[in-house]
Amino acid sequence: MQDAIKAGTDRVASLLLLFAFLPIMLIVGILIKIDSKGPVFFLQRRCGLGGVEFMMYKFRTMIQGADDFKDVLLSETDGPVFKIRKDPRVTRIGRYLRRWSVDELPQLLNVLKGEMSLVGPRPLESAEMQGNDYWRQRRLSVKPGVTGLWQIRGRDTCKFSDWVKYDIEYVQNRSLLLDLKILLLTVAAVIRKKGAC
Repeated sequence: MQDAIKAGTDRVASLLLLFAFLPIMLIVGILIKIDSKGPVFFLQRRCGLGGVEFMMYKFRTMIQGADDFKDVLLSETDGPVFKIRKDPRVTRIGRYLRRWSVDELPQLLNVLKGEMSLVGPRPLESAEMQGNDYWRQRRLSVKPGVTGLWQIRGRDTCKFSDWVKYDIEYVQNRSLLLDLKILLLTVAAVIRKKGAC
């Protein structure tokens, strides 16, 4: 029953939020095209519920062909997930989009399609979930989310062990009340412009 209520709430909320943010999203799209060459959206295959892959949407915040430079950069996390502060590949407008988490807004389309939830573990590529089978199994037992415990507690620590801990904690304790709490704390984190690694 709880999963059914959450799924229905996700669909309705994502639709309302898409309508509410549509003017901002249109402006962002124009700014991205003015600022740098390349598409407005960044699309990448991520693992969803049960490991089923889907195409995740984000606003593009990096230069075109950013993945070609990934091998010459040093990740600041201590695990398989690549994260780096002050990434030189990030565009001028991309810095602001990331600071205010506006680059995540297109993921509301993924929520509307039923591929993601508003709250859950961050969607990762399959290659980024290596080295801890229990963590992988647990996080793939629920839909990935636009936001989650890691975004409000550990996004500026860059410790992979924290990422694992928060994902498992969410799955074991998930509830509609916890989701509401995470959503409210996410809004607070965005307003404070809490940095993300």
